[in-house]
Amino acid sequence: MLNIVMYQPEIPQNTGNVMRTCAAFHARLHLIEPLGFYLDEAHLRRAGMDYRDQIELHVWHDWQSFVKENPGTYYFTTRYGKKSPDEFDYTKDDEIYYIFGRESTGIDKEILKEHLDHCVRIPMAGEARCLNVSNTAAICAYEVMKQKKYAGLSRHEVIKGEDFLETFRVDKGH
Repeated sequence: MLNIVMYQPEIPQNTGNVMRTCAAFHARLHLIEPLGFYLDEAHLRRAGMDYRDQIELHVWHDWQSFVKENPGTYYFTTRYGKKSPDEFDYTKDDEIYYIFGRESTGIDKEILKEHLDHCVRIPMAGEARCLNVSNTAAICAYEVMKQKKYAGLSRHEVIKGEDFLETFRVDKGH
């Protein structure tokens, strides 16, 4: 299963966007404290985190607690990574944990140094420092799901129906 891990996220809107990505890919979301926002209903709604009831969310007190309870293969997104997401083979992993760092400083450098062989960088223009964390999470999640042949995901429109465009009529009067 795909697990998205946000290490000490600071911006609630980014976490809201990642929640949407988790809902779309049936991924679990893990948040590692401290958080830069509150997780109560009023704050979640205001930050656009309306996907809370569609995902499995776990909040961890610290990195050590998270690691102790979550065995699997870890991938760390960082500007210092030397491999792109497509250079890994996710098909052999049952539990995949993609870790994304806090918006201001990323993932703790000591954690990264322990996992250099699983540090990931999204290829981009050299003068660009990084992408938004929620965009990066979507890119990495998509690569994992692509390699797993989109297992469990719909390949057609479910809400309006698979043949919606064939039956759609344009009402020129409006």
